[in-house]
Amino acid sequence: MSDTPELSKSEHLKSGSRYLRGSLRDELRNDSAEFSDDASQLLKFHGSYQQDDRDLRKAKNPDGTPKGRHFMMMIRTRLPGGRCSAGQLLAELELADRFGNGTLRATSRQGFQHHGVLKQNIRETIAGINAAKMSTIAACGDVSRNVMSCPAPIVGDGVRDEMYAMAAKCAEHFKPKTSAYFEVWLRDLDDPEAQEVNVTDPAAAFEVEPIYGLTYLPRKFKIGFALPEDNCIDVYANDLGFLTVHEKGKVLGYNVLVGGGMGQTPSRQDTFPAVGKRMTFVTPDQVIDVATAIVGVQRDHGNRSDRKRARMKYVIADWGLDAFKAKVEEYYGRPLPEPHPSDVTDVDDHLGWREQGDGNLYLGLAVPDGRIADFEGGSQWKSALREILTKFQMDCRVTALAGIILCDIPPAVKPEINAILRKHKIKLAEELSLLRRYSMACVALPTCGLAVTESERVIHDVIHDVEARIAKYGLAKERIAIHMTGCPNGCARPYTPDIGIVGKTLGKYTIYLGGNVIGTRIGFVYEDTVPLAKIADVVSPALAYYKQARQNGEGFGDFCWRVGKDDLQRYESLLSQETSLLENELGALSDDELTALLNRFADELSCEQLQRALGEGTQRLNNGSANNGELSRAVTDAGKRLVVAASAGT
Repeated sequence: MSDTPELSKSEHLKSGSRYLRGSLRDELRNDSAEFSDDASQLLKFHGSYQQDDRDLRKAKNPDGTPKGRHFMMMIRTRLPGGRCSAGQLLAELELADRFGNGTLRATSRQGFQHHGVLKQNIRETIAGINAAKMSTIAACGDVSRNVMSCPAPIVGDGVRDEMYAMAAKCAEHFKPKTSAYFEVWLRDLDDPEAQEVNVTDPAAAFEVEPIYGLTYLPRKFKIGFALPEDNCIDVYANDLGFLTVHEKGKVLGYNVLVGGGMGQTPSRQDTFPAVGKRMTFVTPDQVIDVATAIVGVQRDHGNRSDRKRARMKYVIADWGLDAFKAKVEEYYGRPLPEPHPSDVTDVDDHLGWREQGDGNLYLGLAVPDGRIADFEGGSQWKSALREILTKFQMDCRVTALAGIILCDIPPAVKPEINAILRKHKIKLAEELSLLRRYSMACVALPTCGLAVTESERVIHDVIHDVEARIAKYGLAKERIAIHMTGCPNGCARPYTPDIGIVGKTLGKYTIYLGGNVIGTRIGFVYEDTVPLAKIADVVSPALAYYKQARQNGEGFGDFCWRVGKDDLQRYESLLSQETSLLENELGALSDDELTALLNRFADELSCEQLQRALGEGTQRLNNGSANNGELSRAVTDAGKRLVVAASAGT
């Protein structure tokens, strides 16, 4: 009996797909509203996921019978480094209106996503994206996904320019070479010259796909390029990260980080999120060959029997970094040195009005979780961007926090652009709290098939509640990052920021603390199975402790990591006891005593204690039992401590 593990179903599907063709062309001809299971898996390599509207799963016909699942597609555009023209973004918005749900989503990997596209419209949508000189190939699937790079459009910054050029070169190098994409999406389905040849000969595999071969990679593979002083793309979260080493405006090379990855399966103790490990230093001329060697090791040695442990991080965890590096050296053909001392030191969100370096400006906009939409009664993002891009035709870039950067803006038109944004109820970065600027959520419900609970649709309520605590503790000028996902797969990278919120089950979340805003560390589980409405309450004591005991210049996540989970929970317990005692005593205080408490001790109270005291005072004022004008003023003044400050001037 063979000791070789049985290959997963996905591996058999890929090997028999004729380089990603499968039955896609045939199924595009039929009238079904959905693709078959096999075709839907191959669809991912072409940049699309088959989904259904989970809000409608329980919908019924007038006679009471179930309507059945409402199938639709998510289509993802691949944009290396997040770069696109005004015309390309306008084309995406037009396609979203014609074939999607009327919204376009900027992604956490610097691309775009369409949601709600019906099967009958998928070819025309993908063709429209390609007509605008973009592509969806390899935006999903077991291949190298969209390659990330810092989006800041700083003219004359040779380091950023060279780094982006290398990222674009990597993106092109690792793009699948199969002609299936052209045949399925861009050639007429009835074209008599589109007859598919037999391409199943394993001996020819590396002629068709020189890097991937017949079965591509065991799992998705993510590559990113960053700067030590600006890890805006979360380089440590990638399977393969290149950290640019530069001196005096010149790129010396790159530190190579291997084995990052966010997903995990909570029921499997042998799965986990991970940040990359520092493996070696390479010069610019070595990047492509070393990257190819690393991808080759993952291709040949990654787990193809268990997709839950198929990412490269598990090869490194099982072998150890030294053995993994030795295998990479074997594939590369020569030894590799130790990493350069350079490491990540800071991060920038690239939001707000900034000098571009050539006399022009750029403007970074904090699109709420990347959702470019006209929100009913709220901000009109789609209309605002349409008006600005149509009039000024500037290039755009997508940030790793799903924001949009508008480039090449003459200073003279800044007032006009601000007026357009105000007209459409768009807030500039300077009007937002730092917490909101560094926040991010995945799509989750209702479109993501993996989500176990909400994320994008609820994160703004969570932020509002946490902002009140931050305001109370005087922490508005601190950069605190909060990322939220609707499941443990971690698309919004929730395991590395100061506060991570990960969907556990319907309406409940796992809270992570101890990461950091620069994304170099995995946080620890602080509390599990927390109801949505209690998230801010759970985080609040840690924020109170941070205000009291932090060291000079220490970030919130760094503080939590230093003191540790046990000490944080000890403080939380003491605070809870004090709050209970105070709550029992509030009703016995006279109006004058309650006024004195609010005036003299509001700053010393925790957020929850202050809220209870305010609640007592407000109740007395509302029911007319208080005749003390001083109490009214004290309630008003103390309540201001819960109003979060904008980030301007921080």
